Amino acid sequence: MASNYQFQNTGRDLQKDLLGHWYKRLEDAPKNGTPVAYLFISGNICELLRIFGFEIAFPEVNALQCGIKKVAGDMILKAEDLGYSSDVCGYVKNDIGLAASGNKGPFGSMPKPDLLVCNYAGCNTYIKWFEALAELYGARFFMLDVPYRRTGETMRPEDLQYVVKQLEQLAQVCAEITGKKFDMDKLREQLDFSRQAEELWVKILHSAKHRPSPFDAFFEAVFFMAPIYVLRGTKECVDYYQAAWKEIEERMKHNIGPLSEERFRVVMEGPPPWPNFRNFWELFKRWGVVCVASTYSKVGGIWDFGMRHDPSRPLESLAEYTVNCYTNWDWSLRRSMLERYAKEYSADALVIHSVKSCRAFSVGQADVREHFSKVQGLPTLFVESDLADPRYFSEAQLRNRIDAFFESLEHRRLAKQPAVAV
Repeated sequence: MASNYQFQNTGRDLQKDLLGHWYKRLEDAPKNGTPVAYLFISGNICELLRIFGFEIAFPEVNALQCGIKKVAGDMILKAEDLGYSSDVCGYVKNDIGLAASGNKGPFGSMPKPDLLVCNYAGCNTYIKWFEALAELYGARFFMLDVPYRRTGETMRPEDLQYVVKQLEQLAQVCAEITGKKFDMDKLREQLDFSRQAEELWVKILHSAKHRPSPFDAFFEAVFFMAPIYVLRGTKECVDYYQAAWKEIEERMKHNIGPLSEERFRVVMEGPPPWPNFRNFWELFKRWGVVCVASTYSKVGGIWDFGMRHDPSRPLESLAEYTVNCYTNWDWSLRRSMLERYAKEYSADALVIHSVKSCRAFSVGQADVREHFSKVQGLPTLFVESDLADPRYFSEAQLRNRIDAFFESLEHRRLAKQPAVAV
C-alpha cells in the first residue's frame, strides 16, 4: 500500500500490536493469578466472562497462528501419533499437538484453562474437541447448547430463553471459580463497546461495494476481523476500528485498492489455507481478483445483516448473537447469504474453498456450486485444500484450476457467454 498516505497500513500494524499484547496477557495470566477461559470464536460470549476477570483464549486462533507460522504440520503429526485419525479436523489436531508440546507455540506459552466453555454453535466437532481438552487439562467444562437455525425460521423466543437460562448458569459457575459477583452494569458497558465496534466493522465491510473495492473482504478481512473476535467488549477494540475505518476512508477517497487493478470481483465461501495463505492469495492476485464479500469473515458474527449487541437487553442480546452466528445456519440460509452478497456487491463469480478435514462444515458445498452456476448463472470455482494441514495443499493443482477458471471467465466476459462451474 502506498506509504505517502496518512493512514495506510494502520489496520495491519495495529492488529499485530493488539494481538501481541493479548497473547502476552495470556502468557502472564498464571503468574498474575488471573483465571483463564477457553472459548470458540463462533457465537462466543466473551463479554460475560470478562466481567468476572477471565483472560480468554481461542484455540481456533492458536491453530491459525500455528498455520501461518508453519508449525501446524508438526502439531498435527503429534496428535496423529497419539491416535487421532487423518480425517479429524486440522484445528483439533493442532490444538491437541500444542497441548502435547507443553502448550508452547509461535505466540509464546499458552496457559492451561480454568474453565472450558463449549459454545456449541453448529459444529459438532466443538463438543468432542473441548471434551478432549477437559480431559487433558483437568479443567472445568461448561456446555453452552445453542439451538440450530433452519430455513424459514426466525429466532424462536423459547430458543433464546433456553440460551439465556444457560448463560445465567454459566454466570454462577464463573462466580464460583473467581469469587466475583455478577455485575450487570459492567456487562452493559462491555456490550456498548461491542456495539460500537460492530457499527464500525460493518462500515468497513460495506465499503467493498465501492468500485474499486478499497478492501479485500477475505484476504485482508482475516487481519481486520481479529480484534472484534478476540477483544470484543473492550475500549481497545473500539479504538482499533475507529483507526481502521480511517484507513478505509482514505482508500475510498483516493481510489486505493488492495490491488493495482481490480479485474474480477468475487464472493468467497470457506476459510483460507493458513499454512499457505500468502501463496493462495497470490494465485488470485495475478488475475486481479478482489474478494468483495466472504462468509469466513462472518464466522464470529453476521453484523452486516443487522445483528448488534444491545446493552439494554444484556443476556437476551448475547443469546441472539449465539443463535444467529453463521456456523449455526443451515445450508439454505447460508446459500441465501451468498446470493445476497453476489447481488449487493456486484460479484463476477463465486469461489468456494472447501476444507478437506472439515466435513461437517464443507458438506453441501458441491451442491452450492451447482446452484450458483446452473440456477443463479454465476460462474463458480470449487477448490479444495485444508485450513491447517499443509499436506493437503497442492499449489500446482490449485494454480491450474484457478488459471483455467479466470481465463475462461475473461473469455466469456468478452463473448458474453453463460456461466460455468469449475
